[in-house]
Amino acid sequence: MTSSRIRKLALLAAGIPILSSCVIPDDTSRLAREDVTTAAARREMVGLSEADIRMCAGFPTATADAGPSGQIWTYQRTVQRGNLSIAVPTLGIGAIPGVGGSVNVAPGGYCNTQIRMLDGHVAEVAYAGDNNLPNSRDALCVSTVDSCVTYARQRQHKAPAVSR
Repeated sequence: MTSSRIRKLALLAAGIPILSSCVIPDDTSRLAREDVTTAAARREMVGLSEADIRMCAGFPTATADAGPSGQIWTYQRTVQRGNLSIAVPTLGIGAIPGVGGSVNVAPGGYCNTQIRMLDGHVAEVAYAGDNNLPNSRDALCVSTVDSCVTYARQRQHKAPAVSR
């Protein structure tokens, strides 16, 4: 083999890992926008009472005393996302090493929705965990807060009782 051919092969071998690392970034927070429902929950759930939160989200998975900052309720959700799995059989021929593997698109994730209660009412909503989708931040947290956003909107738009 000529030295120029060896250099080309070396460059090709060095470039494959670089190209594969550029396909999908691990952290999409700079690229994706926050999910509209989780963003609305940050605003619209503020002010709901503890009883309201239990009605729309159920009982928290865990609670923690935050001293003068109130109490933090955590709702933990593991999300099994639909996925596409393709398995390629491993092939090995003589001295040639085996080639094969699998591709898994949209693996599962989890979301911890934290709600800070102050004086018996929601003061803040935050999200943590492996909860992003490639084009939407905090999207796996929607299942925890969507009912509460609807609940808060219904309570805001409830017509006052008419007395006779």
